[in-house]
Amino acid sequence: MYFVDRCVAVIKPREPFVAWLNAVPGNDAELSLESLRADCTVILLPEFTDPEEGVACIDDLYDKLFRMELASWYDDESLWPADRSLKTFWEWFDVEIHSTVIDSVDADLTNSPAGFDE
Repeated sequence: MYFVDRCVAVIKPREPFVAWLNAVPGNDAELSLESLRADCTVILLPEFTDPEEGVACIDDLYDKLFRMELASWYDDESLWPADRSLKTFWEWFDVEIHSTVIDSVDADLTNSPAGFDE
């Protein structure tokens, strides 16, 4: 096992995200908060010594993260909420920041663009 020179943030939907998702026209499935929080997005962040640095990093990335979370459900941006401010991001998502990342795989990492760099 190897220490990785990154930290991580786990992006967890909150009730307002679930309410939006369940209100999208044509969505026939009633999704629960519990089901959405069971498998969440994990973002690698630069290493930091103070947890507030991780929060600041999320603040810098919030627009991309917000768009990524919405696009993972609907590509049609006309269905997205109009208010995608930093305040709304923090109301719609909990973010867990962790400073230790360990790679348990004895192979090189492979990187590819996520496609959300708009």
